[in-house]
Amino acid sequence: MRTDAEGVAEVTDADFGTEVLAAGLPVLVKFTAEWCGPCRQLTPVLAALAAEEAERLRIVEIDVDRNPGTTVRYGVLATPTLMVFRAGEPVKSIVGARPKRRLLQDLEDVLA
Repeated sequence: MRTDAEGVAEVTDADFGTEVLAAGLPVLVKFTAEWCGPCRQLTPVLAALAAEEAERLRIVEIDVDRNPGTTVRYGVLATPTLMVFRAGEPVKSIVGARPKRRLLQDLEDVLA
């Protein structure tokens, strides 16, 4: 696992189970790609959210091109896709970039 400059950890097919599925907190996974413009726009939004909600939500990202196993397993067809996992199961999926306020609204039920 690697952490980028914004403090969001990068996970891989190899450590997805331990870092996401076995996590004690809900985990928001950003399915991303280097070539994805909207993914880059979402990066500072998620970094801010990770800092503000660290007690209630962990945020990680996974590159869809370098980690096809996880991408296929969860049926990700577009980037960015945000998927929230709780107790090893996906509980919410959001496709596309959003401003922070809208993302927080979309995550209200997860953060409650």
